[in-house]
Amino acid sequence: MIKKAQTTIYVTDVDSALKFYSDTLGMHVKSHWGKDFAELEMNGINIGLHPATQKGPMPGTKGAISIGLEVEDLDAEVARLRDRGVVFQGNVVEDGPVRLAFFADPDGNPVYLAQVKRGIWG
Repeated sequence: MIKKAQTTIYVTDVDSALKFYSDTLGMHVKSHWGKDFAELEMNGINIGLHPATQKGPMPGTKGAISIGLEVEDLDAEVARLRDRGVVFQGNVVEDGPVRLAFFADPDGNPVYLAQVKRGIWG
């Protein structure tokens, strides 16, 4: 079951982007993990700021913004969506405190499922 949704934006500098989204746009900072990640919220919209990596999309390019869906049980949700015809890209990825599974919507827009490992973020 999907618990919450979040838009992830890959950025060149988390601190600079955080300042823009919080100070300039007035979004509320929910969490800030230094240069690794920040999460903001405004009127029910959640945005995660993630530093760009060589493996991921570059800021401002196709795929640099994606929709993330937090789930309680990643394996169960992957199985449920596969049964509904969703094709996942590669295997489940272990990325520090989260497990991720990537796919696309019918137009090719990137979407991912994320399961936060217990005890990491509350």
